[in-house]
Amino acid sequence: MNVDRAVLAMAGTVTLISVLLVATVSSWWLLLTGFVGLNLLQSSFTGFCPAAIVFRRLGVRSGCAFER
Repeated sequence: MNVDRAVLAMAGTVTLISVLLVATVSSWWLLLTGFVGLNLLQSSFTGFCPAAIVFRRLGVRSGCAFER
């Protein structure tokens, strides 16, 4: 797995968790979903993604989207 796929997997997981929390706890958890979406959008334009930096430091190999 490379950094690109790890970031997408993490974003999908956090989104699904927030949907579960909306259904069971409070609709305020939609803010988490919005945050994930905004972060994905800004990283597509800027190439900067905090999750990619964390995954790289954990030793996940780089992909083509989030190069060093």
